[in-house]
Amino acid sequence: MERRIPAVIPSELIEAGGGQIGFSALRDYATVADYVDRILKGAKPGDLPIAQPTTFDLVVNLKEAQSLGVSIAPSVLARATRVIR
Repeated sequence: MERRIPAVIPSELIEAGGGQIGFSALRDYATVADYVDRILKGAKPGDLPIAQPTTFDLVVNLKEAQSLGVSIAPSVLARATRVIR
């Protein structure tokens, strides 16, 4: 914001960080716990399948975008998980 440059940042930081759009893969802590459990029971981490995120968080901070004169397309707003006005 200080340099008036639009920014995309991790969605969990959008309110504190001043970004206009936040995007992150949502962490599935149940899956993380399952992996930790397997490893503690002796599984080799290299033998476990790679887990990919299936849910994403898209947050649009319209207040910050408008203060920079940046317009956000309606199609982006329609896909947003949350819009900060």
